[in-house]
Amino acid sequence: MKWFKRLIYTLLVCIILGGVTVGSLYLYVKPELPSVETLRDVRLQTPMQVFTADGELISQFGEKRRIPVKLEDVPQPLIDAFLATEDSRFYQHFGVDPIGVARAFSVLLTTGEIQEGASTITMQLARNFFLSFDRAWMRKVKESFIAVHIEQLLSKDEILELYLNKITFGHRAHGVGAAAQVYYGKPLNELTLAQMATIAGLPKAPSNLNPISNPIASKARRRVVLLRMLDEKKITRAEFEEAANAPVTAQRHGAEVTVNAPYLAEMVRQEMVDRYGEDKAYNEGYQVYTTIRSDVQLAARQAIWDNLHSYDERHGYRGPVSLLWSAEKNEEPVKEPAIRKYLEQLRVIGAVTPAVVTAVEEQSADVLVKGEGKLTLPWEAMHWAREYLNEERQGPPPETAADIMQPGHVIWLRRVNDGSEWRLAQIPEPSSAIVSLRPDDGAVAAVVGGYSFQLSQYNRALQAERQVGSNIKPLIYSAAFEEGLTLATLVNDAPINQWNPGSGVAWRPKNSPEVYEGPIRLRKALAKSKNVVSVRLIRELGVKKVADHLAKFGLDRSKIPENESLSLGSLSMTPMQVARAYAAFSNGGFLIEPYFIKRIEDADGNVIEKTDPVRACFDCDNPAPQVISEQNAFLVEQAMNSAVWGGGSWANGTGWNGTSWRIQRSKPITEAVGRNIAGKTGTTNDVRDTWFSGFTSDLATTVWVGFDDVSRKLGRTSKHPEVDSSQQAITGGEAGAKTALPGWILFMEKALPLFPSRDFGIPPGVVNVRIDLESGKLSHKSDYTTRFEYFIRGTEPTEYSRDNGQSNGDIFQEDDDDLF
Repeated sequence: MKWFKRLIYTLLVCIILGGVTVGSLYLYVKPELPSVETLRDVRLQTPMQVFTADGELISQFGEKRRIPVKLEDVPQPLIDAFLATEDSRFYQHFGVDPIGVARAFSVLLTTGEIQEGASTITMQLARNFFLSFDRAWMRKVKESFIAVHIEQLLSKDEILELYLNKITFGHRAHGVGAAAQVYYGKPLNELTLAQMATIAGLPKAPSNLNPISNPIASKARRRVVLLRMLDEKKITRAEFEEAANAPVTAQRHGAEVTVNAPYLAEMVRQEMVDRYGEDKAYNEGYQVYTTIRSDVQLAARQAIWDNLHSYDERHGYRGPVSLLWSAEKNEEPVKEPAIRKYLEQLRVIGAVTPAVVTAVEEQSADVLVKGEGKLTLPWEAMHWAREYLNEERQGPPPETAADIMQPGHVIWLRRVNDGSEWRLAQIPEPSSAIVSLRPDDGAVAAVVGGYSFQLSQYNRALQAERQVGSNIKPLIYSAAFEEGLTLATLVNDAPINQWNPGSGVAWRPKNSPEVYEGPIRLRKALAKSKNVVSVRLIRELGVKKVADHLAKFGLDRSKIPENESLSLGSLSMTPMQVARAYAAFSNGGFLIEPYFIKRIEDADGNVIEKTDPVRACFDCDNPAPQVISEQNAFLVEQAMNSAVWGGGSWANGTGWNGTSWRIQRSKPITEAVGRNIAGKTGTTNDVRDTWFSGFTSDLATTVWVGFDDVSRKLGRTSKHPEVDSSQQAITGGEAGAKTALPGWILFMEKALPLFPSRDFGIPPGVVNVRIDLESGKLSHKSDYTTRFEYFIRGTEPTEYSRDNGQSNGDIFQEDDDDLF
């Protein structure tokens, strides 16, 4: 009896001491216990996702990969795998499993070491959210109290859902949704039992049990998980055998990017960081929807690729990337398995894919292509490859395939003809950018900042300030119309030779080509891009007045040079700035603000921010500033329309082409918008920058092509870069019409049919009168020597030309060869 009483007293004392200890520990950790609000508002560190306007994923940003899922969307076998492996009594215990604790304590007593943690799923959740991963008694105590606290505040299903979304799986994957994507590239409901068991086995040691870095250990761990599921009667013996013997199929997958638009993605990333800071931008699960349709963006990317490769082929082949072996050096050919392994290490860059030449015939070659296998490259796919000497010269045309390549050459290939054929290629040395805006509100329809984001993250569409050449002329003509000049105003298209006594040299601006026509109407002068006419306009208006007018289009006034070189495009602008300025000519003179984020949603799909852009309108809620009159914009639009369609009468030998005549040949464009299109070429001195900018009522698009190294020129200046001439094909020269315009056409052919088209309307305050083409005065005739011309009311001519079509001689005065 004494022994029994002592035992009872000892147990009572232990119970009291245990209660005091537990109470003391509770009071100690109580300040660290999360509130119900904290638990229910737990923010999973979910990455930001960027989408096109039509819901295609462009990119994902954030340190942690996470795809939050609802418990009801998790397959039951995956839930069973976790419960069987991590906490089979999850739905029975109160956050701490006494049976598990007793088991762990007995192991401790027998071995003297902590070998089993007895952690329940709730305790693991507590550790993941609120504690460190140190293996210490105090951490375990805190973990237990927090687990019990969580169980009091949340339901079992809520706890399990949080756990499945929070747990770490390696390779930056957090949560089962991300794990399925990272390791298998699938949604949860497409996983096999073997794949589910692999994922369920990862939380114990994500690095050591990883199926990518350690497939043997992963397979062994998968078997343990399957055995636990079998013990718990969650799977049959047949299912166990099949899943346990399945091969390891895990590979690292990126986010499910369906539209490759890295320059746009980086623009969004930077904007989101500027708005919300890095931590919130990367971890709050924002879903950012851009203004850009996936098909339009892909068309812009393809246009950049195709246009740069066309330029590249004109200038010759620079040879193989490297040599895998050389027959000339009597080196043994590399075997096919080794070639394949070598190609796996090389990247696909832009439009080009690496390949190795394995055999060369008279006019064909056998190649092994990364990810594609063997194919034969025909002569038509390589005959362009004259040897590159420099930007202006190439070697003789090749006669056989051996003149171009040899076995062992590592080369680039690209797909052509909608992907049905392969063609010899190389990574283009120049770069390019394209920006397309919706003139009505400034929404970015497409943007590409270079050939390949892998090669250069420099976004030329937004960051490259380059001289614009003749792309500046529509802005100068707008200044002229502001001062009362008209499309029919005559200016002397004659050479200028101005001596500068200060520098001791003469300034001789020239037309390109060096063709001069004497007195010429402004419509025709802009359409044919007459350089000396722009110089004379600036002289008449005054450099300061023109610079002030240019600043209206959103340009920094301090960066606009106040000298006559401004007339030839010495001003530097980005493609985005050019597109924005040209949009004002399309929308009636309004300066829109380009924007590319349409709306931002939180992780739950609630819209938290929606862009309300300024619009090109007079009576709407958020009008953009009108920087030029609707009538002024219309006159510029008309002159640029003539750059596309030309003028005069070809039947009578008086017809002429504008600089943008190549657009006429595009059936997709003309079918989409008819004649309602306007454009302007741009070429800088020594052909270092080439441009084409143009617009319809629904899209304003700019394309730039040039080297990042501003000292390099694209080639020799074409003798006839802007005119339809049989000599054009043999000059080898480059210019805006030849280098940038084709890329613009390639894009607009795909983009314009996707947008509604409107005719160029005639605004109020504009009159249409018949003029004599030679004098610009009114005419009684109705033959090819006349045309109807538009004027802002009050600026139309009031005098008639002579009936014979000759001018009166007093319609202009010349002073030192200047019409003005």
